Amino acid sequence: MSEEYNMTNTAENVNVSENVAETASENAVMNAPENIAETASENAVMNAPESVAETASENVVVNASENAAEPQEITAKAAPEPEIIPSMEEFEAEISRSFRKLEPGDIVKGTVIGISDTEVTVDLGCYAEGIIKLEELSNDPRFSIKADIAIGEEISATVLREDREGNILLSRRQADDVLAWDVLKEMAANETVATVKIAQAVNGGVVTYLNGIRAFIPASKLDVNYVEELSAYVGKELQVQVLTVDEAQKKLVLSAKDIALKKAIAEKNSRAAGLPIGAVVSGRVEKIMPFGAFVDLGNGLSGLVHISQICEKRIKSANEVIKVGEEVHVKILDVKDGKISLSIKAVNEKDEVEEAEEVPLEYSSGEDATTGLGALLKNIKLS
Repeated sequence: MSEEYNMTNTAENVNVSENVAETASENAVMNAPENIAETASENAVMNAPESVAETASENVVVNASENAAEPQEITAKAAPEPEIIPSMEEFEAEISRSFRKLEPGDIVKGTVIGISDTEVTVDLGCYAEGIIKLEELSNDPRFSIKADIAIGEEISATVLREDREGNILLSRRQADDVLAWDVLKEMAANETVATVKIAQAVNGGVVTYLNGIRAFIPASKLDVNYVEELSAYVGKELQVQVLTVDEAQKKLVLSAKDIALKKAIAEKNSRAAGLPIGAVVSGRVEKIMPFGAFVDLGNGLSGLVHISQICEKRIKSANEVIKVGEEVHVKILDVKDGKISLSIKAVNEKDEVEEAEEVPLEYSSGEDATTGLGALLKNIKLS
């Protein structure tokens, strides 16, 4: 009996346990969605900051990439210039100047603010504008109001009078007659080079204008050589220097010759410096001296064959071997200090002879070397 009772209790306990387990299992199954939802909701709440941070980080990376791919234009704005405010003293001086009464004969400065076919308007910085009529602008008959005057140009003029409209009539021509002479004297002292246009040909030379003053260029000062056809120079522009300035006699003399001579010498210097040392060229004996002979190389160049370079034997005069006008072959020994040194005895029978004009130049203009003055002035008539 006792054993049967124990077995019966055990079986009942087992059944109770199974029932409890089944009940728990059913509750778990029934409540699973609610539990999962609650758990998901709790996790979402707990992890929300991390998700937001991750999303923000991703957005930053994407936006940074897009911004890097699309460069943005940045326009730099220049800082505005500070406004210059005149001092009280400057302001008072400006007011005083603007109301200063101008008298006939005064020489004033102004800025060109208007140009028409018949007159030029000038801002004088005073109570009225200045007017310069065409006939009062220049002494030069070739003067052009459209070509020779520009807006913004500063000019000096002499006060003539006021017209009925209150404008101040001026004359630049008269101001030039007074002011230009001092400038011309400075130009003569400093050997200043100026450019002028020839206005007309007259007896013995040509006429031009410099700083509004009529000037004369003698025919002997137009070019390196004397010019006979003066009319060919009318309308041409020349570079000149002031030779004579006489304000009392209203005399102004210019020269283009000195500048032309300097240019000719510079060109010859360039050609002389370009002769390659050692080249053999042909030339013509042009002059025999006690110390040797000068040989014309053509192309305006001349060199010296020293007496010791004429032949192998000792001679007392170059006439013993060569004559004026004779064609000779010479070797270029050196070009130094403006002198071209040549040699006849250094020429080898196998050397190839070239014309000086055909010898390739080794140097460009701008070399310091110069040729001798006597050679440079060859065929130049000095008058």
